[in-house]
Amino acid sequence: MAYVDNVRMFARVYELGSMSAAARDQRVSAAVASARVGALEAHLGVRLFQRTTRSLTATEQGRLFYEGAKRILEAIEDAESAVTDVTQNPRGSLYVSAPFSVGRRFIAPQVPAFRAQYPEINVRMRLSDRKVDVTAEALDLAFVLGQPEDSTLKMRVIADCRRVLAASPTYVARRGMPADGDALVAERHDCLLLRFPGAPEFQWTLETTDGPRRMAVDGPFASDDGEVLTGWALAGEGIVLKPVFEIAEHLASGRLVPVAAATPPQPARLAVLYTHRRYQDPKSRLFIAFMAERLSEDVRRAEAAAQLPR
Repeated sequence: MAYVDNVRMFARVYELGSMSAAARDQRVSAAVASARVGALEAHLGVRLFQRTTRSLTATEQGRLFYEGAKRILEAIEDAESAVTDVTQNPRGSLYVSAPFSVGRRFIAPQVPAFRAQYPEINVRMRLSDRKVDVTAEALDLAFVLGQPEDSTLKMRVIADCRRVLAASPTYVARRGMPADGDALVAERHDCLLLRFPGAPEFQWTLETTDGPRRMAVDGPFASDDGEVLTGWALAGEGIVLKPVFEIAEHLASGRLVPVAAATPPQPARLAVLYTHRRYQDPKSRLFIAFMAERLSEDVRRAEAAAQLPR
């Protein structure tokens, strides 16, 4: 198994772009990760990565080897799944991604219960509010809020989640209560933006009497972490667009209040994405079924707790 371990480590370094990140992912030291990749390079007689003190880049030979290595590792996973008793002894690592808030507050707390039920499944979880590439990042599945752009992926819908524009009473007292999206733009309200490097001009899609309408909004603060935006909103720094279930406790307590209620945001779909091949793996099927039931109930309960009028 040493050679397979070396190939698996190489693949994770390639996918994550970092020796230290791959080492953490595989729960070994950076020295062990480097040694495994070095042993593989010695066996093949080629350099798989160009290394400097600040960067690590795959060579042409590394890119070619990764394509074949990926197929080998997938074949091994499929072979292991084929001989595994799905209901009694599923095993192996499951690579999962989720948005920060959903992952931290709703998925991560359920993982120990899943692990207790399936003790041979290791959950490798990554959190990010950016759009992830399920295939390129070698994920088994990805929880998302919103409509996926990649039509080649399979999707299981968990819940259609109500969203709200919200601000603190301090902000409303200082800047006024915008009645709708037009007032939001005309009065130049401070909007808190979920933005990533290279993102285009930011727009919010709001429901109007004439149907959905995209409105260009702006503000002094932006972040790629939605929970940072919630913190700024609570501090009175601006207006945030959020799923109700993420900020339900703040809405119920009055620390955040709905604004521009005449033109609410469109709902966001909470779903899990996966490739057809990944879903054939019993680990993925079990995790999706386990989490989907619990997440849909969590969303329903949180939306009810927010005590917002329909």
